[in-house]
Amino acid sequence: MLGPGEDIRYVFPALAMSPPATATFLVVVTDRSVTLLSMAGRDSPSGVWATYPRRTRLGPMELRPIEFGSGPRIEIDGMVFEVEVEYAAVVAAADAEAFSPGDLPRDPLPDL
Repeated sequence: MLGPGEDIRYVFPALAMSPPATATFLVVVTDRSVTLLSMAGRDSPSGVWATYPRRTRLGPMELRPIEFGSGPRIEIDGMVFEVEVEYAAVVAAADAEAFSPGDLPRDPLPDL
């Protein structure tokens, strides 16, 4: 579903919040693109929904008060996605890698 030779850097689930219904996606960030995979169930991608250039910014995340029952949100090409709070660091790292790589810590195991 990805381009030949693309190196996967980050993957996280996201829930599209567009009315009238919600849809589950897998956001796959590679060295060359940001790809939204639509999901058929909880663990099976069914196809590519959209592909964007790697320089597509994922954040900043909109953090919502916990009492609203919804997680942090990101926006990609006008679509709003809810992301579980445990993936906030993944979103931040993906953006840092693309827009300010000097902010990332050195990889302690570069040969893995």
